[in-house]
Amino acid sequence: MLLRQLYLSHMEGRRFADALAVAEQMLADPVMPDVARQDAARACLGLGEREGALLHLRIASRVSPPARRAFHLWTLGSVLFLAGQYEEAVGSLSRAARWGTTDKPLYRAQLALARCAAGEAVSGLATIRERLEEAPCGQGYGQFVIGSLAFEEKNDALAERYLALFVQRTTSGRVALEVALSGEVAYARRLLRRIRARRRRAG
Repeated sequence: MLLRQLYLSHMEGRRFADALAVAEQMLADPVMPDVARQDAARACLGLGEREGALLHLRIASRVSPPARRAFHLWTLGSVLFLAGQYEEAVGSLSRAARWGTTDKPLYRAQLALARCAAGEAVSGLATIRERLEEAPCGQGYGQFVIGSLAFEEKNDALAERYLALFVQRTTSGRVALEVALSGEVAYARRLLRRIRARRRRAG
C-alpha cells in the first residue's frame, strides 16, 4: 500500500519515470500483479510509451483474477482504439463485454464505437447508447463513449453536451486521471472541433 501511495504521488506530480519505477517494484507482489501492471501501463502512457503500456495491459488481462479481467481487457481495447488499431480493439472489447458484469453496457457501447471505426456497419447505435446513459457506468468515462456514439449517429447536440462534460470533468480534477485519459480528451476535443465546424458550414 505504501508503494501504491508513492506511485500515485509521482503520477500526480507528473514524474512518470519515477511512477513506472515504483510500479515495477510492485510487480514483485504476488497478491495483485495485474493491478501493478495496470499502474505500470498508465505510467508508460504518461511517458508516451504506448507499446510498453500495451504489453503491461496484455499481461494484466492474462494474470488477473476473473473479477478484474473485463476491466483490463477494456483498458487494453481503449488504448488500441485510440492508437487507431481498430480491429485489435474490437477483439479486446468483445472479450471485455463477455467477461463484464455491472459495467457491461459501457463495454458493449465502446465495442460498438470500435466497430464503427473499423468500418463495420453497426445497427442499433441509439439503443446501445441509451442503455449506457441509463446505467451507472454511463457517468464519468461513460460520457466519453456516449458522446462519441452520438457523434457517429450525427446527433451533434447530444454529442457536444456529453463530450464537453467529459473534457471539463477530466481536466479539472486529479492529475493522474487527466494523464490516464489524455488520449480520450484529445479525441473528444477533435470531435468537438468537427461538430463546431459542421455547424458553421450549416449556418
